[in-house]
Amino acid sequence: MNPAQLAELKAAITAKIEQTQQTISAQQGDSGAIAPDNAIGRVSRVAAMYDKQVNEGTLKRAKDRLAKLEYALERVDTPEFGICQYCSQPIPPARIVAMPESTTCMRCAAFG
Repeated sequence: MNPAQLAELKAAITAKIEQTQQTISAQQGDSGAIAPDNAIGRVSRVAAMYDKQVNEGTLKRAKDRLAKLEYALERVDTPEFGICQYCSQPIPPARIVAMPESTTCMRCAAFG
């Protein structure tokens, strides 16, 4: 990757980090406890509990992605960045742009 492409990639990773942080902030507000004496009715309470579980899952995935993106930003300048951890072949640039946190090529991701 040339320096201009590298700078562009760093900016894209930083933007994805900021977007993921916003997702985390929004989801943290939606994951409060559902009180058992809540007067919303039994069916509505079950729906609220389901929504809470969905929000918690989204929050966990967002936190996992944030950690991976931050790790990608740390190692973007290293020679190992963009090399598949399994087959040691270069990861296609389109995959790196779409998923900078990825450490595998498409072939290895499909089988691994």
